[in-house]
Amino acid sequence: MGKEMAKNKPSSGQVRIIAGQWRSRRLPIHDLEGLRPTTDRIRETLFNWLAGDLTGARILDCFGGSGALCFESLSRYASYAKVFELQASAAEQLKLNLKNLKCDSSMADVIKGDTLKLLAVEPQEGFDIVYIDPPFRKDLAEKSIQLIAEHNWLKENAQIYVETESELEQLSVPSNWVQLKEKKAGQVIYRLYQYQP
Repeated sequence: MGKEMAKNKPSSGQVRIIAGQWRSRRLPIHDLEGLRPTTDRIRETLFNWLAGDLTGARILDCFGGSGALCFESLSRYASYAKVFELQASAAEQLKLNLKNLKCDSSMADVIKGDTLKLLAVEPQEGFDIVYIDPPFRKDLAEKSIQLIAEHNWLKENAQIYVETESELEQLSVPSNWVQLKEKKAGQVIYRLYQYQP
């Protein structure tokens, strides 16, 4: 891990909301294997990319983990977030943090379960912004992308953020996903796409 990455790593056991209505709030997180909160620096870049599109947006966070992306989106006035999380203790912590932020089920839902199974079912309504930030080196990013495309998870012009290990230089995405941005930071490569049916 490069010096830059280590310096920006959130302090163990907490995630900090960068901006919006809950700016600077720190929320506890479980220190679980594979849990890799998106660093502050990457989050700042991502949310600069999404700046004008978050207000009123429906968010899907495919690998909730620490909840950093979900909480940041809600803090910046996204209207609703659905979060998938496999690990029971992480899912419980996400629910607790949402409760402490006074988010009820009309604003956010945490679903404990296997993301690939959850994505294999068509949703009642599509999403404006989707975060795919899976545990690294488990071959989950491309499988998630495929399921999202197959099962109509996206609204027209939805944006999709994908964060993977940097050695995954080629990412297989549907032809109607247009890449808007791409950046590399240490061991991480992150990209933003737009769905243009």
